[in-house]
Amino acid sequence: METFSSVTSELIDLALKEDIGAGDVTSEYFVPEGQVSSGYIYAKADGYLAGVDVAAEVFRRVDKNIKLKALKPDGAEVKYGDHVLELDGNSRSILTAERTALNFLQRLSGVATNTSKYVKLTEGTKAKILDTRKTTPGWRELEKLAVVAGGGKNHRMGLYDRAMVKDNHIVAQDKLEAMQQAISQLRQDHPRVEVELEADTLEQVDYFLRLEGVDYILLDNMDNHQLEKAVAMRGASGALLEASGGVNLTTVADIAHTGVDFISVGALTHSAVALDLSLEFRV
Repeated sequence: METFSSVTSELIDLALKEDIGAGDVTSEYFVPEGQVSSGYIYAKADGYLAGVDVAAEVFRRVDKNIKLKALKPDGAEVKYGDHVLELDGNSRSILTAERTALNFLQRLSGVATNTSKYVKLTEGTKAKILDTRKTTPGWRELEKLAVVAGGGKNHRMGLYDRAMVKDNHIVAQDKLEAMQQAISQLRQDHPRVEVELEADTLEQVDYFLRLEGVDYILLDNMDNHQLEKAVAMRGASGALLEASGGVNLTTVADIAHTGVDFISVGALTHSAVALDLSLEFRV
């Protein structure tokens, strides 16, 4: 059985409470109490899976006696009609858990499927597709796992595991000369926290490349010609370059061919369309 973090475990409980409330009146009044059914969740569209274990856990929390068999794991590609999860147990319990389980599975599989499209378009380049913090509140952990299932990579989880200095931070700090001192102090206080600086211009890229302790430079809303120049400017610097802004399925391939190391895409999570999946009982 999968072990879930406290955040995900609480999210599952919240989702069930939200849906079931005082009880499933439809199943209570229209499905015989002792009836047993077998069924399966299957794909009604092509895509990539994520959230299979979460969906199975939803059924278990409604009724621990439901027997479950995952036929495909997270990250698996599915075609229309493919079976994903088989289940046997009390009919009422299965029906009570159905929508919540599918909500998790469809949403997360949608993120994985969306991510896979970007990843495929960058094949043959060094660029890795990254997610962002533009996630559904409370779902970040799961949505970032779904990005990985789709072939992408995770950016920082939150404000605590990477310092990301954006234009507003620079303005608030007022003096770029203080940047090195701030980086050095952060390195001393939090040796494991990485440092990323956002550059809006090539002049800023040049300045940031002179600083010590910079792990990443975010190239914000630069055109492809500017991205290529930034890659050339890097030289022997150890800083990795991340392109961001204006990234979609039409532009991502050309951005990848500029030579950047990463491309961050908020749309992986904030614009993913749920993958169509359904549960059917066997007659």
